Amino acid sequence: MFAWASWVPPNIDDSVSSSDVIVREGSNISLRCKATGSPTPTVKWKRDDNTKIAINRHINHAVNEWEGATLDIHKISRLDMGAYLCIASNGVPPSVSKRIKVSVD
Repeated sequence: MFAWASWVPPNIDDSVSSSDVIVREGSNISLRCKATGSPTPTVKWKRDDNTKIAINRHINHAVNEWEGATLDIHKISRLDMGAYLCIASNGVPPSVSKRIKVSVD
């Protein structure tokens, strides 16, 4: 007897994911990206302009890519303004992405 796997490409659930946001400089921000699919998708974050993501400027921690459904940025500055991409993939084409614009006051 064979069990057939159900393969479902990734989908980003906009109802529980972040949208464009304006934040005050120096505050903390959490961007969320909820993805569904089978197998369970991996979620990665990148900046749209390919610059590093400053996870925490206080300790000078920056990365090219962040993995996880939530991207936390501590002590955000105007240098962090721009578009962030949430990319969901699970090996079933196509991968999907959502662009979230972050503005800093």
